[in-house]
Amino acid sequence: MDINIHAAFLPHTDPDAALAFYRDTLGFEVRNDVGYAGMRWITVGPAKQPETSIVLHPPAVDPGITDDERRTILELIAKGTYTAITLATDDLDGLFDRLQASGADVVQEPTDQPYGVRDCAFRDPTGNLIRINQRR
Repeated sequence: MDINIHAAFLPHTDPDAALAFYRDTLGFEVRNDVGYAGMRWITVGPAKQPETSIVLHPPAVDPGITDDERRTILELIAKGTYTAITLATDDLDGLFDRLQASGADVVQEPTDQPYGVRDCAFRDPTGNLIRINQRR
């Protein structure tokens, strides 16, 4: 049995800002862009990995979520503590420079971690934490 990661989900609070960040800054291709009832789901991913995607979705829209839960989720997103994703690149320093030049919110400059990974961290326009590892 072979199991692959097909999609990860990250919330967005501004679809146009999310699209600009993931497409224009990170260089991901847009695979789908669907609107419904004033909301928007955008699927992006790296061109060389057509079977792996990130779905940028409106947060807290599930009809089963209470108003209190919705408020809590939106507060966590605003703090940047709701969710995260880790990406990898062959050129961490080059990508860091590109992200920093774009005005992305830097959380951590490239660092050699004591557990053996060299990485950096940013927040996307919604506040989601994005860690980027140097590929070995």
